Amino acid sequence: MSIPQSGGGPIERPEQLAEFLASGCKPKDAWAIGTEHEKFGFVKDGLTPLPYAGPCSISAMFDGLMRDYGWTPVREGGNIIGLERAGANISLEPGGQFELSGAPLQTIHQTCDEVNEHLREVKSIADRIGAGFIGLGAAPQWSHEDMPVMPKGRYRLMTDYMDRVGTHGKQMMYRTCTVQVNLDFASEADMVQKFRVALALQPVATALFANSPFFDGGLNGHKSWRSRIWRDLDASRTGMLPFVFEDGMGFERYVDYALDVPMYFVYRDGEYIDALGQSFRDFLKGQLPALPGQVPTLSDWADHLTTIFPEARIKKYMEMRGADGGPWRRLCALPALWVGIMYDQVALDAAWDLAKSWDAPTREALRVAASVDGLDAQVGDIRMMDLARELVAISKSGLRARAAQGAGGMVPDETHFLSALEDSLQSGQTPADELIVKFNGDWGGDLSQIYSEYAY
Repeated sequence: MSIPQSGGGPIERPEQLAEFLASGCKPKDAWAIGTEHEKFGFVKDGLTPLPYAGPCSISAMFDGLMRDYGWTPVREGGNIIGLERAGANISLEPGGQFELSGAPLQTIHQTCDEVNEHLREVKSIADRIGAGFIGLGAAPQWSHEDMPVMPKGRYRLMTDYMDRVGTHGKQMMYRTCTVQVNLDFASEADMVQKFRVALALQPVATALFANSPFFDGGLNGHKSWRSRIWRDLDASRTGMLPFVFEDGMGFERYVDYALDVPMYFVYRDGEYIDALGQSFRDFLKGQLPALPGQVPTLSDWADHLTTIFPEARIKKYMEMRGADGGPWRRLCALPALWVGIMYDQVALDAAWDLAKSWDAPTREALRVAASVDGLDAQVGDIRMMDLARELVAISKSGLRARAAQGAGGMVPDETHFLSALEDSLQSGQTPADELIVKFNGDWGGDLSQIYSEYAY
C-alpha cells in the first residue's frame, strides 16, 4: 500500500480532480514501466512471520539495506517504515510484507535487472540475520493473530474499519501478497481503451499467476485465495467497475466514482487523521467532520485515490492489480504480459476484440472462476485456457513489435520474459497447481516444507 502522496496545493475548482488524472497523459516515447512486488518475510528458526523489531526483523533488514546498499530511510512517527533509492522505494504492507515499488523504467530487461538486484540485496541481508522471504499470494499457515502489525497510522485506521464493511479485509491487509505493473496512457481515449482491456482481462492474469491454494494451514478450495479475499473486502471500493464499459467513460466519470468511495483518512503534519466513512464531496465543501472548515489539497486527492482497490485502477497511470505474488520468473512475466498488450496498438486492439462482447455478469463470472479454478475455469463457452493462450500470443506479438533490445543488443526483444507463462500453458499447471501436487504428494500434507523449497 502507498506512502503519503504529493499531489499539490489546495483544490479551488472541481475540475482540478479530473485534471489531476489527465496530467498523467504522456506521449508514447515517454511511457514507462513500474513494477511492484510483495513478499512474505519469515524467521528461519521457527518459520514465524518476520516481526518489525529485533535481531531478526524488518528493522534489521532496513538497517542492513541502508548500510550495505545505500538506501535512505522513510520515517513515520520516529519509526522507519520504508526506504528510498534512485526512484524506487521499499515499503511495508500491514503485516510486514516487504514490497519493492520499482523505479519507472523503459524496458522489461531493465525491470528484471531491478528485480534481480533487489532480491540479491534482500537475500544477502536476510541470510545474515536468519530470515527468509517467499513469494506467495497468501500466507499458507499463519493466522491473523500470528501476523505482526507495522507501525503505520494508515494501517491502524484501516484495520478498525475493515470488519464494518466486509468479511475479508483484514485477511487482505495482513496475509496476502501481489505483483503488479503500472503503465502509462497517452490520452483520455487511450486510457479508456486500456482500462476496459485491463478490467475485462484481469481474470486471465489471476488465472495465470494463481499462487495461493493454501490458507490457515491447508487447502482452501481456490487456486487464488488472494483473489477470493478481494471479493468480500469492501464492495464500495473493489470489483470490476461496470461503469468503465459504459458510454461517457472518461476521467470525469472516474472522479465521480472515486468521490463516492468513503474516505479512510486525511494526512496532516505526519499524522493520519481518522475520516473513516466520511465523504470527499463534503471535504470539497469544507464540511468534513474530521477537519471542519478545511478544504482538501491535491495531495489529499492523491491519497484518497490510493484507498480505492478495483481489479485495475487509475491515478496518473494505470495499475494492473489481479495477480498473486509468486516466484522470480513471474515477477518479470507479469509486466511483460501487460506491456506487450498495452504498449502496442495492434495488440491492444486484438485484446479488446477478445473481450468487447462480454457483459458485466460475464466479466464478474470470469473473475470468480479464475480465483477458484485458475486455468481450468470456464464460463459459458469461454474456456480460460483458450483465452489465456490467445492473450499470451497477443502479448508476445506486441513485445516483438516493440523490439526493445537487451544485453547490449544481443537480445532482440522482450518476448522471452513470457516463457514462464508459456510453460504453464503447455503443462496446464499454474504455480498453485504445482503446490497442490507437492502438498498431496512429496510433502505429505506438511506445509512447512514450502519455505525451504520456495523461498527466494
